[in-house]
Amino acid sequence: MSSTTTELAEFQRALGQLRSSVGALRSRYGDVAAVRRITNDVERLDIDVAELTSLPAPRISGEQASGETVLVPDTPYDPALWRDADEEGLGGRQAQ
Repeated sequence: MSSTTTELAEFQRALGQLRSSVGALRSRYGDVAAVRRITNDVERLDIDVAELTSLPAPRISGEQASGETVLVPDTPYDPALWRDADEEGLGGRQAQ
């Protein structure tokens, strides 16, 4: 089972629990506007997850798929890079 399938299955399980809770709210409060809105929201979530299950599995971009690690050096940047830059809240840099 792919991670996407697992995520959708977990979401559908949680949605089932939510649907059950909404039923309990309806039993307690009756058919009031707030319960109708919550019911509508749960129905919308059900429609959206059904749409997701019908889509092909998302592809991972090449860089992510390769697991390539990008090394970022911890050496200081060339100060010339910042020569004309303003420091946020402080204004321009002083000439050194």
